[in-house]
Order: sequence, then C-alpha cells, then structure tokens
Amino acid sequence: MCSFQNPFASTIYISLCRLHIIFIIMFFTIIRSKHYVLVGLVCLAIASAICCSSVGSSNNIMCLKSERHALLQFKQGLVDESNALASWENKKDCCKWRGIACNNQTGHVTRLDFSFRYFNYTEVPLRGEISLSLLELRYLNYLDLSYNDFGGMIIPKFIGSLSQLKELKLAGANFSGPVPPQLGNLSNLHTLDLYGNEVVSSENLEWLSHLSSLRYLNMSYLDLSKVVNWPLSLSKLTLLTELQLSQCNLHDVNLRSLSFINSSTSLQLLDLSHNHLNSSIFYWIANVSSNFVHIDLFSNQLEGGIPKGFQNLCSLESLILYHNQLSENIEHSVKTLSCAENTLETLDLGFNQFWGSWPDLKRFSKLRVLYLDSNQVNGSLPESVGQLSSLETLFLSGNSLSGVITEAHFLNLSRLQSLAISNNHFSINLSSDWNPPFQLTTLDMSSCKVGPTFLKWILTQTNLTALYLSNAGLSGSLPIQVWDLFSGLDYLDLSMNQIHGKLPNLSSTSLLSLNLSSNLFSGALPSFSPMLQSLYLSNNRFSGPLSSLCATQAPELWYLDISKNLLSGELPNCWMQFQELQVLNLGKNKLSGKIPSSLGNLQGIGVLRLHDNNFSGEFPSLENCTGLFMVDLGNNNLSGKIPTWIGQSLTYLVILRLRSNEFNGIIPFSLCSLAAIHVLDLSHNNITGGLPHCFNNITSLADDIGTDDFIVELVWKGIEIEFRENLHRLRSIDISSNYLIGEIPPSVASMTELISLNLSRNKLTGKLPEDFGNMKMLESLDLSRNRISGKIPTSFASLNFLSVLDLSHNNLSGRIPLGTQLQGFNASQYMGNLGLCGPPLTQSCPGEGTVQDDGIARGTEIDNKEQVSDGLNLGIFISAVLGFVTGFWMVCGSLLLKTSRRYAYFIFLDNAKDWIYVKTKAKVRRTCQSF
Repeated sequence: MCSFQNPFASTIYISLCRLHIIFIIMFFTIIRSKHYVLVGLVCLAIASAICCSSVGSSNNIMCLKSERHALLQFKQGLVDESNALASWENKKDCCKWRGIACNNQTGHVTRLDFSFRYFNYTEVPLRGEISLSLLELRYLNYLDLSYNDFGGMIIPKFIGSLSQLKELKLAGANFSGPVPPQLGNLSNLHTLDLYGNEVVSSENLEWLSHLSSLRYLNMSYLDLSKVVNWPLSLSKLTLLTELQLSQCNLHDVNLRSLSFINSSTSLQLLDLSHNHLNSSIFYWIANVSSNFVHIDLFSNQLEGGIPKGFQNLCSLESLILYHNQLSENIEHSVKTLSCAENTLETLDLGFNQFWGSWPDLKRFSKLRVLYLDSNQVNGSLPESVGQLSSLETLFLSGNSLSGVITEAHFLNLSRLQSLAISNNHFSINLSSDWNPPFQLTTLDMSSCKVGPTFLKWILTQTNLTALYLSNAGLSGSLPIQVWDLFSGLDYLDLSMNQIHGKLPNLSSTSLLSLNLSSNLFSGALPSFSPMLQSLYLSNNRFSGPLSSLCATQAPELWYLDISKNLLSGELPNCWMQFQELQVLNLGKNKLSGKIPSSLGNLQGIGVLRLHDNNFSGEFPSLENCTGLFMVDLGNNNLSGKIPTWIGQSLTYLVILRLRSNEFNGIIPFSLCSLAAIHVLDLSHNNITGGLPHCFNNITSLADDIGTDDFIVELVWKGIEIEFRENLHRLRSIDISSNYLIGEIPPSVASMTELISLNLSRNKLTGKLPEDFGNMKMLESLDLSRNRISGKIPTSFASLNFLSVLDLSHNNLSGRIPLGTQLQGFNASQYMGNLGLCGPPLTQSCPGEGTVQDDGIARGTEIDNKEQVSDGLNLGIFISAVLGFVTGFWMVCGSLLLKTSRRYAYFIFLDNAKDWIYVKTKAKVRRTCQSF
C-alpha cells in the first residue's frame, strides 16, 4: 500500500489508476474472447482494489507546509492561558491538531473550530489577535471563534477575503466597532453568527443582500439602531430559513412601502424580541413568508391585536407575543390563528392587555404551552381546558379570572408539568383524596383561596421542584409529611399565611430559595440547605441567637432577610463563608453588641440593613464593600464620628440611613462625593458644625434619573412610612434634631430634584438662600426650631408642589410672600416668628392697611398707589376740620343770638348736674353697705 505526503503526487497516482482501468476495458473489447474476458475481469477487479487502496491511503496525507506555517503564525497571536493548543507543538501533522480539520484527499485545511465551551471549567477563553496569516488557508470553509475574548478588537476586514467560507461563527467573542461590509463578499456563506457582541454595530445592512446563499443569520445583541430599512436588505436573502435579531435596538420603519417580490418564502424561524417595533412588523411578517414555524416578538411595542394576515401561517407551531401592549378581545385574537389551530404548540400572549372572556381553545389539539398571564382576561375557566390532552405548561397568573377550580379542569391533562394560576379570584375545590392524572414540576396557586388546610394531593407530586402558595389562606401547622416532600424542592414560597410551628433541620434538603416570611413560625433558626441561595424569614416570631446560621454552609447564599423577628444576642463572626452575599437584612430584632468586622469582607454586598436593633460601638469598617448601594443602621446606639471614607469608598451609595444613633462630630465633606445618593438621613444624632457647601456635587439630586426599587422606612411628612415601588423617584435629605450651626449654604438650591428637606431642630442662623425656589420639586420642607432670620425669599412662591411646610419658631420677619401654596398652610406653620406677618398669620403688616404687598418691587405702579393714598388722607383731614368748625358755630352761634335758647340750655345743664349727683350718691351708699 502506497502513501504520499504530497497531495499533488496522490492526485497523479489516482489519475494513472483510472487510465489503467480504461486501458483494460479497451483491451478486452478488442479481443472479445470468452476466457480472456474472464481473466480481464479478474485483472480489472485487482486493479480497482489497488487503486481504491491507494486512494484510501490518502487518509494519511499530511497538511501542506505553507498552511502549517500559517497556523503557527495564527497561534503566535493568541494568548492561550490554558495551553489548550498544546497538541500544535507535539504533532507535526497540523491536520491532527486540536480544532483543525483537513480535506481527506488534498490535505488542505478546511475547518478551524476554536469555540470556547463554557462547560469545560478547566480552561479559559483564548485572547489576543487574529493573524492575517489565515488568508493562506484558501480552502477554509468553516471558522468558529465563538465565546473567546478578543478584548474589544474590530472584526478583521480580511475575513471577507476567505471566499470559500460557508460557516462563520464569531458569537460572544468580545468584538467591537462596526461590522466590516467586506463580509458581503462571502457569497458561499450559508451560516453567519455574530450573536452577543454587544458593542458591535452596523449602520447599513446593504452588505447582507450580497450573501445570496445565506440560510442562518444571528446578529442578536448587536447595535442596529442606526440601520434604515433593515427589512429591505433582509428580504433579498431568498434562501434564509432562520433569522435572529433579538435586542438589536431596532426601531420602526415604513414597512408598508417595501416591496416583497423577491422576499424569502423559506423563512421559518424569526426572533425580533426585545426591540422597539410597533404593530407594522405584522405586515412584513404576513408578506415575507407563509412557512413560519416559530415567531418571537417578545418585549416590543406592539399594539392592537393579532392581525388577520396570520390566518395564512398554517405551519406555525410557536407564537410568542409576551410583554407588549396588545389590547384586544382575547377571543378575537385567537380566532385569527384559525389556520394554525392544528399545528400550534406554543402560544405566549402574557403581559399584554388582552381582555374579554376565556377563548375557545378546543380546536388547538396540539397545544403544549399556553401563557396568558398578566392580562385582563375575565370570566370563569371552562372545564374544556381539561380536554387539551397535549398541554404541558399552563400559565394564567395575574388576570381577573374567577370561579371554582375542580377536578374536571384537569381531567385529561396527563402531560401537564407546570401550572400557574396565581393572582386570580379562584377558589380551589379539590377533594382531599383526589389523585391527579399528572406529575407537576411547578405549581403556583398564590393569592388563590386554597386553605385553611394544606392540600393533601400536593403530597402525591413527587416531581415538584417549585411550589408557590403565598397568600393562600393557609393556617395551622404543616403536616409532617410536607417536610419530606419539601426535601426535593428547589423553590418554596409559603409567605403571607398564618402557618405556625417550628422549623425542622433543613440541611438535608436541596432548597435554593425558601420564603416563609409573614407567618407565625417560632423557635430557633435551624440549619439550612448548603445549596441555599435566598432565604426570606422576615415578620415571624423566630427567637434566640443567630449562631445556628454559622452551621449553614451555603457558599451561594446571596439574599438573607430575617428582619422583624425576636432574634437576640450578638452577631456571629462567620460572614466570611457567605462571600456571595448581596443583601443582608437583620433589621427590627433585638440584636446587640458591636457589629463584627467580618462584615467588611463581604466585597459583593449591595444592601446592608441592621436598623432598629441595639447595636453599639462605632460605624463598622466597610471600606472594602465598594458595591454597597444601601446602608441602613438607623435606630441603634452607634457612636463616634461618621467616617470620611464613606464618600471615598462607597461611591455607588444610593441610601444612607443613620438616624437615631449617637454619632457626633461634623458632617464629612466627602459625603458630597456620593454622586448617586437619593436618601441621606442623619437625623436625631449629636452632629455639630455647619452644613457642607458642596451639595451641588451630588448630581443625583440635580437630575431625574431613577434607580432600582428598595424597601426603606423614612419619616415622610411627619410619619414613618415604608417606601417600596416609588422609592426610585424619591430624593430626601433629613439632618434634623442635631446641633448644626451656621447658615444654610446657597448650594442647597442646586438640588433641583429634591423632594423632601428637613433641617429642623438645629441651631442654624443667617438668612435663607434667595434662590430657594429653584427646588421646584419640593413637596416637604421643614426648617422649624432654628434661629434663621431675615425675610422669606420671594422665590418660595415658585414651590408649587409643596404640601408640607414648617418654618415655625425661627427669627423670620417681613411679609409672607404671596403664593398659591404658602397661603394655604395653617398659621401654626409660621408661628414663633415675631417679625413675620401677612396671611395666613395676619391680614396686614404693622403700619399698613389691607395686605397687598408681597414684597415684590412694582416700580411706578406702587408709587402711584402711595400718592393716591396720601391725597385721600389729606382730603379726609380737611373735611374733618371744616365739619368741626361748622358744627361748633351752628350750636354756639344760636346760643349767642337767641336769649330764650340760652336760658333753656343753662336750665338743662343744672337739672342734669342734680340728676348725676343723686345717682352718684346712691351708688356710693350701696358700695359702702356691701362692705
């Protein structure tokens, strides 16, 4: 058997064999002898065997020297930390190197597969550069560099010169920059996968239209926001069967103006989820192909209902319209899928606004997955649902469905695996001895009327991995068998019930998430599953120390909430074993002692809540916890100074709540570096010094950018309120009840998005900043019980959203500015300012008439009014004098001129004098008798 290292020699040898066979056939054709024919056939068979064996021996051919050299150059540009390409050094034949495949006959390298596989944890992705030497591989038809890390380099333009490429896969390889249009030169390409390169963009998809052989295209997560008329380029790919453009920031285009003459009729899978498309995309879908099998438009901006064009999609098996703004009678929309009724297997219409009564689904005999959750579907659930024998997943949560759920609703659902009917108005009426026809893996009946006793039929579901019975009206204690069932669960939620009893040892379970919050569980905390990731036990009656927590070896635990219980003692010092912890809430217990230093080693922690306990000592050392965005140590007995490193290390801090402690010293200026702060509560401490003059550095208080939702208790408008969903819009500063001195700095007015400001009960002096009214979003302002003087700035009249105001007990003076809000408050909000006047305190100010002046200069208009007022006063004075003189001479003149009148007048005076004397004498006598 011969073998050749040179593929050219192998080709020549094969050709000679073929000539030899032809020669034998011609020879026997000429001779035409019976025996010679027989001998010739034998020779022919032998010759063919020799040729075939020689061809077979070509499997041992080695790669070309030039291509081997090109591959070694390519390797030099890579950083191979795992030494995954070690075989390239140990073997001379590059066709046997890892990731390389060659043509069996020619020895040319045809395949490079360096895709990093995530399941191989012993290796790390390749890094480095992609060498131009790949151009030497002229017969390369497969190139896969997916899921490596090329450090943000641009996709090389020269790849477009690898003209034989049929498959190009660069998914998730950390490329950046624009997609090179040179890729449009790859006319033989039938697979292009650029998925997951989030910083790769393209402003034009015209290059795609040249890839006439393309069958699979995946550019999900690329930035295509600037692409215009993208469907036009895609419609020219007439052989395309699978198109994935998920989360590409695609926007609406005028789809009705496009021509679909050359459109692909072979397109079967379409994924345009997570974009900004409106319902016009339906028009393109209905015209581009009638062979769709899978359509995914999840999370767009679709409105209306499912259009009639979908009646032609007779091969449709999966339709996902989850999380849009579709609003139509659910029955009408389902009717538009009449052609697909016998093929449709997945229908996902969740998180829309579909309304109306339950649709008729009896025709969809192949339906396996049905999502109608979080809509507005009403009415009762018909028993015909129980006839969908192929159904595996049924999600109806978050609607307005009502009625009683009985065994008839599940009669033939033998394949059902996931059932979610939570947050409806269902009453569950299933007999205690019912034997379900299915074995569920997921069951969610939260907020349904399930209780008061635990459903025994659930104990028959031995495949359960997730059970949610929150707010289900359960009470009493749980059966002992339940805990045996729970040992196989991954997710268990029994929160918001009235279940009591003690928890058994849960260390042998496989629980990943356990939520028993808002129940009546009591006793000590047990040990938990080592696989635990989240634990919610808040608002129960657990007591005793936290030491048992140290026995729980749960390295993946990231969420721990045991707030609102009766836990006591000191915090254990075992936090090092919870390195993945992100949320720790132990608030509202009876814990005491110092906060252990090991908490400072939780570098990934984001939320730390130890409020409403009896902790003492100084502020814990949290410099290394640079990811913290919420620190709540309020209502404890902590003392010492507020550390300056807070503003330097905790730069992502959104909420800092230190109220009701014994902190002293000044407010560190470094707090102004907390650019993301939304809530700053330092109230009820012993803080001295002045307010920092750098509030303008806190940019979050000057913009309207929201943040994630948290739960935190704040004193709002004089009442402690628990903020949840609306906290992301709240901006609040509370430094009340301290010993602050000095003036309120003008920089306060730069916090234009501030909602609540409380500086009351301090010793602040000076005048209020003139541009206070710039804080137009203020709803609550309390500056009471300070020593602030001067006038209330006229800009206060611009605080149109103000609903709570307290300026009482200061040294303010002058007129209260006229404003819609300011005159609407009770007078008590201004009392204790002796120099303050005007409504609502008084109707006028001293030395003035009816209140008209709001302190705003009105120029010559006011001067004219004062001149008119002076003229009126002078006229009144002259009239009074003239009236007095006239009246005096009318009386006295008549007495002088008429003698009879004069005598009568004096007689009247004498009689009046005698009458007054008698009355006075009698009154004196009565007074003396009383003694």
